[in-house]
Amino acid sequence: MPSPVGVALLGATGSIGKSALKVLERQRDRFVPVAMTANGNAAALAEQVAQFGPAYVGLVQGSVEAPSGWGRGPECLVEAATHPDASIVINAVVGAAGLPATLAALRQGKRVALANKETLVVAGDIVTRTAREHGAELVPVDSEHSAILQCLAGRQPHEVKRLILTASGGPFRTWPAERIAQATRADALKHPTWQMGSKITIDSATLANKALEVIEAHHLFGVPYDRIEVVVHPQSIIHSFVEFVDGSVLAQMGVPSMELPILYALTWPERVADTGVPSFDPVALGGLTFEHVRHEQFPMLGLGISAGRAGGAAPAVFNAANEEAVAQFLAGALSFGGIAERVAEALQDLAGAPGDSLETLLAADAAARDHVKSRIAQEA
Repeated sequence: MPSPVGVALLGATGSIGKSALKVLERQRDRFVPVAMTANGNAAALAEQVAQFGPAYVGLVQGSVEAPSGWGRGPECLVEAATHPDASIVINAVVGAAGLPATLAALRQGKRVALANKETLVVAGDIVTRTAREHGAELVPVDSEHSAILQCLAGRQPHEVKRLILTASGGPFRTWPAERIAQATRADALKHPTWQMGSKITIDSATLANKALEVIEAHHLFGVPYDRIEVVVHPQSIIHSFVEFVDGSVLAQMGVPSMELPILYALTWPERVADTGVPSFDPVALGGLTFEHVRHEQFPMLGLGISAGRAGGAAPAVFNAANEEAVAQFLAGALSFGGIAERVAEALQDLAGAPGDSLETLLAADAAARDHVKSRIAQEA
């Protein structure tokens, strides 16, 4: 049997990172972690390092005490992603901070298993062009995009009529608008079907995550925005649909587990035997239901899709404003309803900024964050 493929895992201590390590442990004959990073949880990372023994270890927050020999600061993400023994990079970093590492890995012709959706939202055209120019592979880890990739196996772009992404609806799916606006931090962190990090859980509660996923799907699969739709599916069993031009519809189904899409991103286009996901029991799962999105109650979805359609710097502004607004909400400085308000204001003032280069996109990102902070400070 050939030697195991080297994997760099960025964001090892987060929810996706932990799931990835479970997959890598079960598939240790095929894959081996050669580089691992974390944001600031040095203790958890040290435990993982003791178990897996990667050649490179990095901690993004340089101010946190860590063992000697570890890489320090944001540059450790690029150092891990470009490690010479890593053929695959799992990018599970939260936020736009994951973008430089994705680009660096793609420039070296590596496969990037992408769980960092902000990479494509902020700089989708640049990222996909970089992958093409260097013969690299960009394989999604998000369950929705993994589902689409599986449904599209062997099909040509002209055969696709429509992509339909499913959304759980989050914890406020049935709440009235007035109650949603006053939701607490604890309310928003109670996701009904998925166990995730705090930022993405809040994004699920606002449906901002689904806006990010629509933009991501546009770049990953080359489908226009007017042929990408979102439907609420509370059970989170069907992860996406693909409708073809002849009227046929394929859906990928499975229990809510990130381990399956992580494994598929590592092995695509092949499938390998694995024991991580429970056997599918349709009777035990019960009925599957679908609902229209309540756009008035969840304006973040429309704001994000409009930003994607506008292009240029608008998606970067949407993403950065959302990241900052969510951080402020989690810190208690902003109401839940204020997230969409601050993002809408940032888009109104900054969406027309140039976005023709990585430098201009990063400038728009910084401006959007400052815009949200200043608005909150004015109201304090």
